[in-house]
Amino acid sequence: MTKILLLTDIHGQFEIVPAFLELGPDLVIIAGDLTDCGAPEDARKVLDMIDVPCFAIPGNCDRKEIINIIEESDAVNLHGTSLEIGSITLTGVGGSNPTPFGTPFELSEEEIDKLLQEAMARGGRNIHNILVVHAPPHGTLDEVGGANVGCRSIRKYLKDFDLVCCGHIHDQTGVVEKEGTVIVNPGPASEGKCAIIILGEEAKDIQVDLIQL
Repeated sequence: MTKILLLTDIHGQFEIVPAFLELGPDLVIIAGDLTDCGAPEDARKVLDMIDVPCFAIPGNCDRKEIINIIEESDAVNLHGTSLEIGSITLTGVGGSNPTPFGTPFELSEEEIDKLLQEAMARGGRNIHNILVVHAPPHGTLDEVGGANVGCRSIRKYLKDFDLVCCGHIHDQTGVVEKEGTVIVNPGPASEGKCAIIILGEEAKDIQVDLIQL
């Protein structure tokens, strides 16, 4: 059994992170937006707080230089790559598909598709296959003003994963299953929201609890 703490959309509210860590995770996944368009160096504050294995990607509100900050820390940068940890394969792509707001880390659908293909090629099929992205897959936990604004390229690869961890759309907190894949948006950590994910010994043995501190 593996207990994962999923955080996203911290947006610089780093003082809340120690309270999340009191939940006692075996590892932490951060699905982007550590900062709120601020200095990438600010992310060191949160990464230094985490004393268990941590895997992170940037969000659209993080400047691209934050990748270097993650790589210089004890955390693992998942953006554009895959890695295996025992029975788990983690694959990550950060940033988001284009938004109307011109945020620092936006990618075209074609760029996201290419990154996903390259990342997936680096990882092997495992008991638990997890995709960590900031933007949700199109049509799932992605509604804004009655429109679906999620990423079509991410949706394209849903069937290749058992679990997708995302964020980005703050008021779309939830857990849904689509095409046999569980998709989780824990809600913004800046508002005290997170998810605890328990992975069992068998494939598809996934339990998700949404938590409000």
